[in-house]
Amino acid sequence: MTVYDFSVKTVQGDTCALSEYRGKVLLIVNTATKCGLTPQYEALEALYQTYQDRGFEILDFPCNQFMRQAPGTDEEIGQFCTLHYGTTFPRFAKIEVNGDEADPLYAWLKAQAREDTMDEGAQAFAKKIRLLHPFLPAGEIQWNFGKFLIDRSGNVAGRYAPGYTPDKLAQAIEALL
Repeated sequence: MTVYDFSVKTVQGDTCALSEYRGKVLLIVNTATKCGLTPQYEALEALYQTYQDRGFEILDFPCNQFMRQAPGTDEEIGQFCTLHYGTTFPRFAKIEVNGDEADPLYAWLKAQAREDTMDEGAQAFAKKIRLLHPFLPAGEIQWNFGKFLIDRSGNVAGRYAPGYTPDKLAQAIEALL
C-alpha cells in the first residue's frame, strides 16, 4: 500500500484520488489557522514556490482536533490562508488525525512512521504539548503542523514534529527530488 491508494475530500466536497499526485514528492501537513504555529504557513509556501516546478506538492489538511484551533468552514480557512499567508498549495477538507474518527490516510501515515523527527526547537514544543496531553498514545499526531514527507513512489520518507519548522525540510526534499 502507498499514499496513492487513498482518496480524500476536497474543500468542495468532491473526492480526490491521491494517485493524481503519483510521481511527485509530497509534504502532507495537518494545519490550523488559530495556532501558535500558524505562521509556518509562510515557510510552507516558500518551500512550495521553491520546489513545485521540480515535482513537489504540499497537501494541506486542516484539523480542528487540537483545542479547536481550525475553526470555521473549509472556505473560511482557505480565505484566511490566502489573505494572510498567500498560500497556493492544495488544501483539502477538514479532517481528524487521531482517535477513532481519524481519516484513513492519517491512520496509514502514522502506522508507516510512528515517531517524529525533532530538533531542539521541536523538542521544546513537544515538552509543552505533553503538559497539555500527558496521556497521548505513542504514534499519535502531537499537534497542528505535523508533517509527513512522501517519496515519488508514494512511501513515507519522514515524519516531522509540529515544532520542526518547514524551512529545515529543504535538504530532505531535495534528496527526494
